[in-house]
Amino acid sequence: MFIHLTTKLTRRASTVRRSNIATMNSLSIDQINSFREEFSKDKAAKIAQNAVMSCTITDVALNRDIVAQTTHSFSNQIDEWSVTNQKSSGRCWLFAMLNLFRVGAAKKLKVKDFEFSQAHIHFFDKLERANHMLEAIIETADRDVDDRTVKWILGDPICDGGQWPMAINIIRRHGLVPKDVFPESQSSSATLQMNARLKDLLRSSACELRNILEQGGSVEAARKHKEACMKDVWRVLCIHLGTPPTKFDWSWTDKDKKHQAVSMTPVEFMNEYVTLDYEDYVCVVHDPRNPYMQTYTVDYLQSVAGGPKLIYLNVEVEMMKEITRRQLLDGLPVWMGCDVGKQLHRPTGIWHLDIFEYENLYGCQFGMNKRDRLLYSQTLMTHAMMFTGVDVDPESGKAKKWRVENSWGDANGKKGFYCMHDNWFNEHMFEIATPRSYLSEEMVKALDTTPIMLPAWDPMGSLAQDTV
Repeated sequence: MFIHLTTKLTRRASTVRRSNIATMNSLSIDQINSFREEFSKDKAAKIAQNAVMSCTITDVALNRDIVAQTTHSFSNQIDEWSVTNQKSSGRCWLFAMLNLFRVGAAKKLKVKDFEFSQAHIHFFDKLERANHMLEAIIETADRDVDDRTVKWILGDPICDGGQWPMAINIIRRHGLVPKDVFPESQSSSATLQMNARLKDLLRSSACELRNILEQGGSVEAARKHKEACMKDVWRVLCIHLGTPPTKFDWSWTDKDKKHQAVSMTPVEFMNEYVTLDYEDYVCVVHDPRNPYMQTYTVDYLQSVAGGPKLIYLNVEVEMMKEITRRQLLDGLPVWMGCDVGKQLHRPTGIWHLDIFEYENLYGCQFGMNKRDRLLYSQTLMTHAMMFTGVDVDPESGKAKKWRVENSWGDANGKKGFYCMHDNWFNEHMFEIATPRSYLSEEMVKALDTTPIMLPAWDPMGSLAQDTV
C-alpha cells in the first residue's frame, strides 16, 4: 500500500485564473538599448567577454586556488584496485553496484583485480525493462495516450539508467558472471544505436497493444501479443550484446599461482562469490522538499514486472554523511547517487562548490538552495558512483573530503578516482545504499512508515532515466 502525493510547489499564480493574469509584456527596444549601453560601459564585463570568446568558460572561471589546495590524500582509503569504464553508456548504477561486489569477490577468488560482467546484467536489465514497459502500457490502456504518465512511459522506455533496487531485482533472477564469460560488445560500450532501435520497437509494440485493447480485445490477448513483441526484443538484444549463458565454465590463476576452475550457472556464481549481504541494504536519500523520517517510492520506477518496489528513506544530509563516514571507517565502500556535473573540474577530478567562479565572472547570482533547485528543475540525480575513502578532521571527527571511485576510466582525476569536498556533498549528494545496521533506531522505525508515492517524473526517480 502506498500513499499518493502530488509534490507541493510554491506557485504564486496557482490561486488566480489564467484569464485574470495580465497579458504578457514584450521586451521593448528601449530596454534592449539600455542593456546594450550598460554592458558597453562595464569594464569587467568587457574583459570577461574577451576572455570567454577566446577560451572555454570553465578555463576562465576555474578557481585555481582550490585546485592547488586540494590533494588526493585521505586519512582513510580502502581501495586497492583500478577503476572501470562504462564508456559511452549510462550504466553507471550497474558499474557502481558491481564495483562494490567485486571487492569481496576478488578476495574470495584470491586475485588482485576482478570484474563481474557489466554487459550480462545490462542485457537482462534491458529485457526485463522492456517487459515492464509493455506491462505498464497494458495497465494504463484506459488512459488517453496524452496522459502525462503514459507519455512518461513512452518517453524513454529503454534507457541505460537505473537504481540500486532495480539492479538487485535483476541479479536475484539472472545472477552474475565474470567479465571474461560475457565480455563487452560495441553496443554495450556505446548504447545509442541499440537503444534507438529498441525504442522504435517498444513504441511500435505499445501502439499495437493499445490498439488491441481499444478495439475490445482482452488483456489475455494483449499479453499474448506482448510475448511475440518480447521475442523480438530478445532477438535484438542477442544481436547487439551476445547470447547470455545458462551455464558456463571459467578458470583463473590465483595469487598463490594455483589454477582454479568452476562450472556454474550465473545464479550459482553470484551466490558463491558475492560476499555482501545485499538483501540487507536500504536506500537512504536527502530530499529537502519532503518530510524526513518518512519512506517514499516513485510510480513505475521498476525494471522487473511484479518485483519489489523501490523504497527510499528520507533523512537529513548530516545523517546521510554520518552513515557514509562510519561505513568507510569500517572498510566498506558505499554506493551513491548525485548530480555529478555540478561544479566538477573533470581533469583534476575535484568537486567543490566554488571550483568555478561563475557568479564573479558573470556578475550574476545563482541563488537557489537545494530544495528550490529540485522544485525548479535545476538539479536531480544524474550519476551513481562509489565512495572508497574519507578524510576526517582529527579534532572534530567530521569529514573534510570524500574519495570517489568513478566509472569513466582512468584518464581524469587520480587515475579515475575523484575528490569530493564536503561542502559539495551537502548540496549535490542525494542517495546512498547502506546496510540496516548503520541506521539509527529512529531510522529503522521510520522504514515501517507507509511509503508516499511520488509521480513517475519526480527527480527522485531521475537516476533511472538518461544518466551519465
